[in-house]
Amino acid sequence: MRAMRVFAAIPLATVVALSGCSGGKEPSLMEIRSSSSTPDEFAILPNKPLELPQDLAALPPPTPGGANRVDPTPIADAVLALGGNPARLSGAEVPGREAALVAQTTRFGVDGSIRQTLAAEDLEFRSAHRGRLLERLVGTTRYFKVYRPQAIDQDAELSRWRRAGVRTVGAPPPLADQ
Repeated sequence: MRAMRVFAAIPLATVVALSGCSGGKEPSLMEIRSSSSTPDEFAILPNKPLELPQDLAALPPPTPGGANRVDPTPIADAVLALGGNPARLSGAEVPGREAALVAQTTRFGVDGSIRQTLAAEDLEFRSAHRGRLLERLVGTTRYFKVYRPQAIDQDAELSRWRRAGVRTVGAPPPLADQ
């Protein structure tokens, strides 16, 4: 009888142990699931209507990963609706009022592959901080706990800027005891 219980417990323990395996997917720190079976209304964006140009030879060649002519362009559409020129939005030149800011931020050069580098480093970080087996089984969100050391203390930063004499117009006014 006892051997039968041990024999039945082995497959159960194996299933529990293997359920913690990743299965090759990216580690997820946020365990968010939709509670409804309906589609997310913000995930569906309407495209512009298809148009047949007068001359099919005038169509631009396809650009993989590039913009499509019927992709939504909400900013350009808003500029046009308000009487502006949407063509000015796509200019590669930096406006004069922002030239000093761009010069300061790019003074050490620009890394063209920064997004790929950060994505690889973040994947490595998330893989190293996957959480305990029970946290993964239950679906506990570990995002805020894992990234807490990288978070900025808002109150300390606000106090630091105020002590430096910088106006902090977007922040609430200081309390009477500060």
